[in-house]
Order: sequence, then C-alpha cells, then structure tokens
Amino acid sequence: MKFGLLGILQLPRPWQPDSELKLIQEALEQVELADRLGIEYLWQVEHHFLEEYSHSSAGESFLAAASQRTQRMRLASGITLLPPNYNHPVRVAERVGMLDLLSNGRAELGTGESSTFAELEAFHVSRTEKRAMWREALVAVCRMMVEEPFRGLEGKYVQMPPRNIIPKPIQKPHPPVWVACSRQETIVMAARLGLGAVTFGFLSPVDARKWTQDYYATLASDCHPITYRVNPNVGFLSMFVCGRDERRVAQMAAAWGEFGYGFRHYYTDGVHRPGRTSVIEEGRRIAAQEPPPDPAALAALAAYACMGTPEHIRKVLLEYESAGVDQVIFMHQMGRLQHADICSGLELFGKTVLPEFIEREEKRSREKVKQLEPVIEKAMKARVEPPAPPYDENYAFRADGRQIRHFAHEPEPVKAAKN
Repeated sequence: MKFGLLGILQLPRPWQPDSELKLIQEALEQVELADRLGIEYLWQVEHHFLEEYSHSSAGESFLAAASQRTQRMRLASGITLLPPNYNHPVRVAERVGMLDLLSNGRAELGTGESSTFAELEAFHVSRTEKRAMWREALVAVCRMMVEEPFRGLEGKYVQMPPRNIIPKPIQKPHPPVWVACSRQETIVMAARLGLGAVTFGFLSPVDARKWTQDYYATLASDCHPITYRVNPNVGFLSMFVCGRDERRVAQMAAAWGEFGYGFRHYYTDGVHRPGRTSVIEEGRRIAAQEPPPDPAALAALAAYACMGTPEHIRKVLLEYESAGVDQVIFMHQMGRLQHADICSGLELFGKTVLPEFIEREEKRSREKVKQLEPVIEKAMKARVEPPAPPYDENYAFRADGRQIRHFAHEPEPVKAAKN
C-alpha cells in the first residue's frame, strides 16, 4: 500500500498580513519532509472562494514549486476542476505537460467537477451538466497531450480549432488520470472508464474493501477506457495526527472538528458573507447550540482514523492494506494544527510505521502489474475512440487571422524570369 498527503491549505482566522505566506512556505517544508521519508504522493486540491477551509486555488502552481523541493514524490492534482468555465482544456493540458517536464515525469492528473454552490455559481457551471462537461473536457485534454497536432473539437461545451498543444508530457501517452469519487456509483464509473479512483470521503476499512472490490470487478468485466492508458488504482482519505503521548495526540486531533466546521459551512448549511464570515468560529458557535455528537459515532470514527500513536496507526493501516486498498491519503494539515506538530508526526510515522509498508509494497506492486496485464490488455481493446471532426492534413492558419487556407491547394508561386 502506498501513502499520500492531501494539500488543502486550511487557514483559520484571525489572519495576519503574512498568514498565507507562512502557510504556503510551511506546507512546502512538509512536502519536502514527506518526500524524504518515502511518502509517495502529493494531492493538491483546487478550491475557489472557500475562505479558511482551503486557500489552495492554484494547485498547479503549488505542485510546480513542490517539484523543485522533492525527488521521488508523485505530484497529483487533487483535483483539477474540468468544466471549461473553471479551466479550459488547453490550459489543463499545457499545465500538466509543464509539470511533467518540471518534475521529470512525476505528474498525475486528478480530475473532477466540484459541488459547492460558492464555486459553481461564480463560474456559471450548471450542476445538472457538470458531469457531461467533465467528460467532454477530459477526453479533449488527453487528446491534446497525445495528438500532434490536436485535430480540433466541435463539442457541446468546447469548440477548438486544430492547434499543436505544447509542451507535451514526458510520460507517454500521458500521465495517469484519476477522478474524484464520493459515492460507490462513482467508483464503478471510474473503473468502467479506466480511471484511477481517488475518494475524498472517510471510509472505514470495511467499506473501503467493498468499494475496492467493486472497482476491480468492474475493471475486469466492463472497462471501456476513455483515455489512452488505464490507471488501475484506488485511494482513500484519512485524518492524520501521530505522536507518542496519547493525551497530546487527542488535543491535536481536535483540529478535525475545525475541518468539519468548514466542510459543513460550504457543503451543507452555511451562510457566508465574503470577506466577513469567520467560518470556524461560526461553526463552533452553532455546534455549541446543538445536541452533542453521538459518542458511539465518534468512537467508530476514531477507531479507523490515522490519529493516534504509531501503534494505533499501524493497526488501522494494516486493516486498509488487508482490504486491498492501493493508497491511503493523509489529511495532515487541518484547522489550527501547528507546523511543528505536523512535521514531528510525519517524522515519527516515517521512522516507526512506514518502512514495513514500503517493503511489502515493492512486492505487491510487481504482483499487481503481472496480475492486471490481461485485464488491461482486454480493456484497451475495448477503448472508446474519442470523436474528432474531419481533419485536413494540409490545414494551416494565417498570422493575421483573415482567413484559413490550405497551402497544398495553392498554385506554385511564379518565379521571376532570369535575363
């Protein structure tokens, strides 16, 4: 089983003039440390306008910076929003290609749609059509990374003339592609389309086993890839706090509540005044007026969260490993959790728990590749060829934009007679 970090860049109020600067520089230090320890993935989110909850609005810029501070870590957008009003497919393909070059072939493309009203309304993205937008844009992005030149697109949401999209990624035909999954049906869709599934919900090992089994069963029986390569992987999210002192760990784990306040505010029932609402404090005020949470539910959550001593975390991770999970992604930076505590927790995990999983993962990865060879071969034979408009190999365009012409159809220029 592999491990990753989820970069969300939470920043509770009150803010100082240098709060965002400090947050981002410390986050880069955490990523650099995780890379040295052997944590293999960084997933950097893309969110817009979600004050306090996430200040990672330009995840691709953070990943580019991380590429220069790391040596081995895979750098994944977690996720890039693909409806074209968020990100035009050309810009996505260009950024993925550039990141792959900057990182010497370590880019991964996580994709999704978003679901918050704050983001959807501001970018004029239809909630009922965002899935169709995502699919059309994803197919276009992959074509842009592969075709030379890109032969154009006349889609419902994107219209694009032929152009050569540069730079091209090092990884061929393109970097691995993932999709964000919040429901079991989306896991099945990911497998059917040949995409990796990255789940940003918090599932118990029992539920993770069921979702993983559904994914690989669908991959084997009904996979029709829409990309140029199959990415057979499933990742699950877990809260992360690690320390020797159980009492101190419990105090740090309270940051989970601050994350929860932000999530509830933007995803369920919050009322937000941009630049004014104190999201965490408002969440704390509302929680104080409501009945206390069910102790049994909290205990169940704590039982499978990676928040505790190394021994507890190891026990939880062994259950996920036994469930067949490919990757556990740690939400390591949340609420008011301090940078020093995050780093000390990562170091302790890296020294006490991580090595045995790395050792087993090397063997598991080799066996998995061999086992899935016939599955992927079968899937690629069933690959869905993306639609593309008819293309004239002699297509060209004028610099002045006055007309499009086909050079091959023009008469040869008349040569001046020699005296």
